Amino acid sequence: MELDLERRPSGDTMVIPCRGRMISREEAVAVSRAVEDALRTSREVVLDLEGVQGVDSAGLGELVVAHISAEEQGKTVKMVGANRAVSELLELTNLISVLATYPSVAAAMEI
Repeated sequence: MELDLERRPSGDTMVIPCRGRMISREEAVAVSRAVEDALRTSREVVLDLEGVQGVDSAGLGELVVAHISAEEQGKTVKMVGANRAVSELLELTNLISVLATYPSVAAAMEI
């Protein structure tokens, strides 16, 4: 299944629900491009990973690129709703300590 990215503005936050897989360079780069575009007009981006079925090294790399890009601008990218497999991958690679992760969009928006 190809990666589908939607954009939903909410105040000065852009919520980007992701559906599909982040398992090829092309799909992964689409995520960092969507974040980069959203950061032009938003202070914060929430990547909703609930619909993501799988992530590979390219996908992980682009999540890090998105995080670094936001940080360099004094902005924030938050990851929410990762399924068990994606959460385990973030833990295994220790990215859980680098990326801001939350259980839901609502939880990410509260902070």
